[in-house]
Amino acid sequence: MKKNLLSGILASAMAITLLAGCSGNSAGGGSNEDTIKIGAIGPLSGAASTYGVSVKEGAQLLEKEVNDAGGINGKKIKFVFEDDQADPNSSMQAFNKLVDDEKVCAILGPVTSGATLAVAPNATSKQIPMITPTATEPTITSVGGDYMFRGCFVDSFQGDVLAKYATEKLAKKTAAVLYNAGSDYSKGIADSFKSKFEAAGGQVGEFLTYNDKDTDFKAQLTKIKSLNPDVIVLPDYYNVVGLIAKQAREMGITSQFLGGDGWESEELTKIGQKAVDGALYINHYYSGDSDENVKKFVESYKKEYNKEPDAFAALSYDTSKILVKAIEKAGKTDGAAIKDALASMEMNSVTGNIKFGSDRSAIKSAAIIKVDGDKKVLADKVNP
Repeated sequence: MKKNLLSGILASAMAITLLAGCSGNSAGGGSNEDTIKIGAIGPLSGAASTYGVSVKEGAQLLEKEVNDAGGINGKKIKFVFEDDQADPNSSMQAFNKLVDDEKVCAILGPVTSGATLAVAPNATSKQIPMITPTATEPTITSVGGDYMFRGCFVDSFQGDVLAKYATEKLAKKTAAVLYNAGSDYSKGIADSFKSKFEAAGGQVGEFLTYNDKDTDFKAQLTKIKSLNPDVIVLPDYYNVVGLIAKQAREMGITSQFLGGDGWESEELTKIGQKAVDGALYINHYYSGDSDENVKKFVESYKKEYNKEPDAFAALSYDTSKILVKAIEKAGKTDGAAIKDALASMEMNSVTGNIKFGSDRSAIKSAAIIKVDGDKKVLADKVNP
């Protein structure tokens, strides 16, 4: 992190206010005099744990850098994590614990869309600024109100970008979509792709669903095979996509696979193996980018964790960074001050230039990633 993140000393009155520590509301109190506590919610165990662990690592890297640089006006920051296993009820319990027991002044997360939707209204009702680094369901910020922010682009943007890329860059004319009927995330990308692709003159010949936790997709793939589409859109998470891709290739389907940011995991190629080779998906950044912000982040992350940072780690790092900057700008730790500061923030970092639109969702660019064996390469960048 650049030193100018923490440059500039706030007025002494603001510094004194910060000494009150973070709280569950504007009343103050709860943290010790040397630490600003920020809550964090994500799946640290369970099926989606790869996402939660990456988010935790990204936030803790940022925490280390901020504290090594002196903290905020001499106060250390600390991210207090709670595991929600990507479950809405557990996420609610985590929120309550962080606010009532830990007395945090803001919350990073939750990580998944379903969990975030469940908790979002509490952000405004409790006046706790909350920013999800990775939940892409479009209505999250409207459901959550003025205190709910988002550090990534939304599902509909992903579907639009996939359709535009398929028609304009790949020159594809026909498509099939196979999505999870039980996932708002999956359905959101599927619907926006279909609308945009058909508006551009393409034809979606099959628009098929499956149920959550299904593992056999042969019935749907049989219909798709008879269509022989140019592209097959699979807007789900890496663990499901890997299974579908393998079954499709085993059936002799050769269409180009397209997907969303849920594909982003080192597990994708372990599960899908050769079946996902050449597949394309949208992501929030590319770790091999020559941009100086990206290079510095990747180097620091590898040094800390001895592995390549995925998009969830990068989004968490950036979202944590903009939240910390907002707390510094607010000069005090009550929710209203942090919320107002956060709404006005703009920052250029690992995942690009970040600023918030009127719906408090980040406006930013997207990367198109190509699976190349067990590696991933940058195929293109798409601006909003």
